Amino acid sequence: MASNKIFTFGPVALTTTLTTNILNGNVTSLAGPVGFTLTQPLIILRHIRIVNKTASAATFSLWKGATGANTAGTEFIGNALSVPANSAFDWYGAVPFTSTDFFVGGSATATALTIQGEGEIGVS
Repeated sequence: MASNKIFTFGPVALTTTLTTNILNGNVTSLAGPVGFTLTQPLIILRHIRIVNKTASAATFSLWKGATGANTAGTEFIGNALSVPANSAFDWYGAVPFTSTDFFVGGSATATALTIQGEGEIGVS
């Protein structure tokens, strides 16, 4: 019996482009073996850690929605949420991301914050 696999992403420096795609599980080709139809993966995001490597507070904003979009009403985890100097912010949960969901965001201060995370990936 198959089960979900643990995965990690990052660390990646957040830039001032608040529409940067951070995570998406879409597979562009589902062509598979004869007699078997592949399906899109499902990501379950479990943990996000954002580290501030500077001597000043810095803010981040994250969205769950369309590619390269930060539409009102899709804010996720933080909207201009401050991370103290030389500190970190941790989020824990169990949020599903289908192949059409994008995790998008950035920081108000270029490369001051680094994001990394963990979750599970399986088939939807």
